[in-house]
Amino acid sequence: MKCLIRGICWAPQNRRSTQAGEVSPTAYRCSALRPISVRFFFMTAVGYCRVSTLLQQHEGVSLTVQSERIEAWCALNGYSYDGSFVEVMSAGRADNRPELQKAIAATCRRHGVLVVYSLSRLARSVKDTIAIAERMERSGASLVSLSEQIDTTSALGKMVFRLLSTLNEFERDQLAERTASAMAHLRRANRRISSRIPLGYDLASDGNSLITNPEEQRVVAQICSWRLEGMSTDAIAQLLERRGTPTKTGGRWHGSTVRGIVLRQKRLSA
Repeated sequence: MKCLIRGICWAPQNRRSTQAGEVSPTAYRCSALRPISVRFFFMTAVGYCRVSTLLQQHEGVSLTVQSERIEAWCALNGYSYDGSFVEVMSAGRADNRPELQKAIAATCRRHGVLVVYSLSRLARSVKDTIAIAERMERSGASLVSLSEQIDTTSALGKMVFRLLSTLNEFERDQLAERTASAMAHLRRANRRISSRIPLGYDLASDGNSLITNPEEQRVVAQICSWRLEGMSTDAIAQLLERRGTPTKTGGRWHGSTVRGIVLRQKRLSA
C-alpha cells in the first residue's frame, strides 16, 4: 500500500559534559538524532462512474464495469480504495453534477487520487476537465484516467492529460458537425428525422418521407415573415392564438414553438 511520510524533523539529543567544555565519549556515542514528529498518510483513491442514460448502462460501458476496473487499478497500484461515486445523467457542465462534485471534494479532502474510467466520463469540455485537474492539484490531489492511461501524479502525465483533453474535445466537435450535416441533408430531402412531424409537412405512407401540407406551409411562411419584420416569437404565438390557428399537435401556441419553426426554416435554407 502506498503511503507518504510528511513532517519528519530530527534534532540531536542533549549532551552532558564531564567538565566545562568537554563531552564524555559515552555521552557522544549515545547522542543520536531523535524524531520530533512522524506522520504517515496512506494514499487513498476515490472512484467516479457515470453513464448518460439507463440504456447506456446496458449497451455501453456499465457502471459495474467502470467500478470493477477502478477497484482493480487501486489494488494493482497499492492504493486504498475508498469507494466510487455513481451518477446516471447526461454530461452537462461539471458543476451541475452533484456526485462528481462530491467525488472531487472527497479526493481533495484526503489528498488522494480521483480515478475515472475515461476522460469522457469526467467532463465533456477541455475547460471543465482542466479546471477539475487544477482544483485537485491545488489541494494536493491527483487524477487518473484508465482508458487513456493518464496519471497526473507526474509532470509527463499532466502534459499528456492536457493534450488528450484537447483531442477529445476536437473529436466531439467533429462528431457534432458530421451529425448536424447529416441531419441537414435529411431535412432538405424531406426525410423524417424524429417522431415529431414538423408544421408544414405530413408523414408519407412509407413512414419515412415527408410530404408538404400546403395549408400549413402558408402558416410557416407567415410566421417567418412576421419574424423578419421584427415581431418577437411570443408576440407571434399570441397572434396565432387569437386567430385560432391550429398547431401541429392541436395544443396552444408558445414562443418556443415559434422559435422551433423559424430555426428549422433557417437550417433548411443554410
